Amino acid sequence: MKYFNRLLTIIFILGFTYTGLAQDIPPTSADDREASIEHRHEMRQQSIFKDYPVRNVGPVVMSARVTDIAVYDNPRNFLVAYASGGVFKTNNSGNTLEPIFDNQGALTVGDIAISNADKNIIWVGTGENNSSRSSYAGTGIYKSTDNGKSWSHMGLTGTQHIGRIITHPTDPQTAWAASQGPLYSMNDARGVYKTTDGGQTWNRTLTPADSTGVIDLVAHPDNPEIMWASTWQRFRQAWNFKEGGEGSAIYKSTDGGETWQKSVNGFPQGEYVGRIGLDVSHSNPDILYAFLDNQYETKTKREEADSDQLTQNDFIDMNEKEFLNLEDKKLEQYLRSNRFPEKYTAAKVKLDVKEGKYDPKALSDYLGDANAALFDTDINGAEVYKSTDGGASWKKVQNYALDNVIFTYGYYFGEIRVDPTNSDVVYIMGVPALKSTDGGQTWKPIAENQSVHVDHHAMWIDPDDSEHILLGNDGGLYESHDGAENFIHHNSAPVGQFYTVEVDMEEPYNIYGGLQDNGVFTGSSQGSWDNGREWERLFGGDGMHVQVDPRNSDIIYTGFQFGNYYRINQGDNSTTSITPSHEVGEDRYRYNWNTPVEMSNHNPDIIYFGSQKMNRSFDRGENWETISPDLSNNLPQGNVPYSTITTISESPLDFNVIWAGTDDGNVQVTQDGGTTWTNVSENLPDRRWVSEVHASEHDPSVAYVSLNGYRYDEFKTYVYKTTNFGKTWTSVKGNLPEDVTNIIIEDPEIPGMLYAGLDHGTFVSFDDGNEWHLLNGIPNAASYSMIVHPRDLELVVGTHGRSIYVADLKPLHKVAKSDNKSLVIADYPASIRHSDRWGQQSVEYRDPYMPSTQWIYWLDDENASDEEVTVTIKSKDGKTITSFTDEGSHGFNTVNWNLKINDKEGEDAKFIEKGSYKAIFKKGNTTDEVSFEVK
Repeated sequence: MKYFNRLLTIIFILGFTYTGLAQDIPPTSADDREASIEHRHEMRQQSIFKDYPVRNVGPVVMSARVTDIAVYDNPRNFLVAYASGGVFKTNNSGNTLEPIFDNQGALTVGDIAISNADKNIIWVGTGENNSSRSSYAGTGIYKSTDNGKSWSHMGLTGTQHIGRIITHPTDPQTAWAASQGPLYSMNDARGVYKTTDGGQTWNRTLTPADSTGVIDLVAHPDNPEIMWASTWQRFRQAWNFKEGGEGSAIYKSTDGGETWQKSVNGFPQGEYVGRIGLDVSHSNPDILYAFLDNQYETKTKREEADSDQLTQNDFIDMNEKEFLNLEDKKLEQYLRSNRFPEKYTAAKVKLDVKEGKYDPKALSDYLGDANAALFDTDINGAEVYKSTDGGASWKKVQNYALDNVIFTYGYYFGEIRVDPTNSDVVYIMGVPALKSTDGGQTWKPIAENQSVHVDHHAMWIDPDDSEHILLGNDGGLYESHDGAENFIHHNSAPVGQFYTVEVDMEEPYNIYGGLQDNGVFTGSSQGSWDNGREWERLFGGDGMHVQVDPRNSDIIYTGFQFGNYYRINQGDNSTTSITPSHEVGEDRYRYNWNTPVEMSNHNPDIIYFGSQKMNRSFDRGENWETISPDLSNNLPQGNVPYSTITTISESPLDFNVIWAGTDDGNVQVTQDGGTTWTNVSENLPDRRWVSEVHASEHDPSVAYVSLNGYRYDEFKTYVYKTTNFGKTWTSVKGNLPEDVTNIIIEDPEIPGMLYAGLDHGTFVSFDDGNEWHLLNGIPNAASYSMIVHPRDLELVVGTHGRSIYVADLKPLHKVAKSDNKSLVIADYPASIRHSDRWGQQSVEYRDPYMPSTQWIYWLDDENASDEEVTVTIKSKDGKTITSFTDEGSHGFNTVNWNLKINDKEGEDAKFIEKGSYKAIFKKGNTTDEVSFEVK
């Protein structure tokens, strides 16, 4: 990503922008988003899965992106905010972390603040402040007055991304919030907001225009009337990202944020000014520092190489005669050193040029933009400025360029911190984190000689002990007690940001998944979230799709962003690149950030690979054939790859039926193995990102599709079904709330049983999308990927923020197949292992070992609420062993039994003996029963 974006940025710098598409699709209004939140809340309250067991299997070993840290007076007690995982609290220095913000309007967090005036008050600003592809929009400001036990929504829904929250030192009713506003659209919610009534009302005091929001906000440590704010002009689209502009600047207020004046004397101004981070010295408040992403780019004509080797530049203006006269040895060396496919030999390319298949410039274009290859480009990137007069003037302080700190994506970084006891000690956060001890003149990296993750976003320095530091990055939470020399990793929360999940056919099966900036991991499906050691890393980068050979789980296909994929053989520890290459003379392949790679359902040696075209290999990725034309709309692009294939699905019933979806709105299908393709998108929403196409396992003409308008800030639900190869589509949205839809799949055994993953939850339908039910056991993080294990019938859900969840589907299947659905024992222990240890203490200082067993039962009565269900346990000869009641409601219920019985004399309870038994559940006149063994 880091180097690829630099090349693509050239297109934008040359003056190319393409903004017409975005304006035709209106973003979702704040009122509609609030209605969706209320809808989800009602579904959670009424869900048939309120009591359904879902297990979180982690992992925690790699953690995920921390966006902010807030600390109480006792530094052992603090809060940690995750980019898309919510807010966690610890009272033991991070040894354990407990979520305190689940099931609010959004789990994506930009900033958190503990009130300086009342430590029971916590503010949460939702919407991540790092403007990346997966920086989800928030739903405003939330407040707790009881230290996180309960929450109230305090408005500002339309702000979408909160940059910073500041609280008043003595007045708990006064606070300020910096709003960046939407990432993919324009609105007037950007700016600095102030409340003096605890968030009941907000007054917008700094009102930047257009696509300019406020990213940072700091206050004078001794005088809250003095404040500084940094504005940031940025606008992301699916095909382009403008990271800076004339709206980016520094402002100062001397009246508590009521009015603002620019404070940019000596600070860069203009179209290249990007994100700005601010901090003020607490030991000398006249001193401030600003961390700037300077997007200014220089282009110089690339010098000719001294070597006699051919370069990309040599072919730009070369004519046919000059080309044909090249030495074969030199031409062959150029082809091999630049990784042209083996079929392109010196003899072949000369023949191709002679026959007019392409001109010599094609050998330059094959490697990228030939015109761009003429120039060396450079970007200023990270710069640090200092003010010694309270922001009246600024001066750049570093003695040398801070290369490779933020590369070309400073939008992802920008935090700066000043030691509260020494104004000369400063930290900046980028890919590495740097420390200066001389006021920013010279810098040294921190945490590079140990396994501390890169990409840093948050830092807290103890005001009473500046050697004590908390650091947050893409790998989670770290703590130092020696001034950032050494760090401890507090990876104790299941907050992984998964893009994809996959399973193998081992017993028990393993789960695989690609994570944002944390590579590809695998772990046991039988693990638990608090045992991260059961997971191991397979690959690096931003982990994307994973496919595992069902015949041999040592063979794994996976990779990282923009189509860089490999075949891994764990048996011999080999890794082979499998990314297809385009033909010389044709358009370069465009690979999506999350390029789809799919294994054939009919032969695991057959692999499909999506660019703008469909590529297929019959030999495990060794050789590729293109089996489609450009399946996208081939729309104009800026500095982000666009018009790419995003999803592939081969029919499990017919090898010739293959589906593909694109990021610019096309759904394409072939019924003859790729010879011909049909665009079947006419009756689907136009130009939305096709997030999933799922071919049915029950009928080759049936498929499901999900689309979303996330990259237009449109938060609507688009899910459809076809029964005739896409000739017509029918919505299966049913009662789903309006939300971004990431995936829809069908159950492999029961037609019409559907599972959908939205940005705020996971949903199940028993009736082909007519009615949906929220799966309560999974937090309202983005449900990004899911798969049903074909043998074990478990739903595996990869969330982008709360790691992986697994739900057993066999109880759902039993209810779906039952003739009498009013009362069904859906899951029970067929066999219980007896133990003489039941009720016994192993030693005096341990509690007695108390057994328990659980049944899941279903009540089909929508009016049922706290209905009494009687459970009777009988022996093989019909004798009642014990009986007890449970309060059930409509849907799935769980009831636990401690395996105790009572004797006739009413003595102390005893445990059930070995033997055969029957459990009878009864509500009214309806019963269901099952047999079980105690062995």
